[in-house]
Amino acid sequence: MKRFHVHVHVDDLDKSIAFYSKLFAAEPTRHEVDYAKWMLDDPRINFAISSRGSKSGVDHLGIQADNADELAELKSRAQSADLALLDEGETTCCYARSDKYWLTDPQGVAWEQFHTLANVPLFGEHQAAAKTSSACCASGVADTPRGKPVAVPVNAGSGCGCG
Repeated sequence: MKRFHVHVHVDDLDKSIAFYSKLFAAEPTRHEVDYAKWMLDDPRINFAISSRGSKSGVDHLGIQADNADELAELKSRAQSADLALLDEGETTCCYARSDKYWLTDPQGVAWEQFHTLANVPLFGEHQAAAKTSSACCASGVADTPRGKPVAVPVNAGSGCGCG
């Protein structure tokens, strides 16, 4: 069963954790110095907040698949509809190693679809390494105002070998 995902940038992590913990009647399932996440079953959502963004507000939306087959089904839907997508493959982000890709809706909202493979100790080992390599994902991929990748049409091929 899939889980809806929302990631919000916040100005004050501690105040936001207190607020959302009361709102959800639950403490975060993961809490780091710059990040917190609630994995709720009612409603079924992966709700994450971080203080890493340049502007507070919704960063991106997504769908978290419970397994590789669900992720493949989601990806197949996007490909059959010829939706633009950026396939990162296996990557590290937000204290997790995941298999993921990105879609961008007509308004420019980034959508992440992913299957979490494992927890990791750093926010994004892959992104830190990628920033030192100018060749990674340089062809056909731009950033949205919030810094998420803009997907390229599936038929165009991204040429991104950094997943």
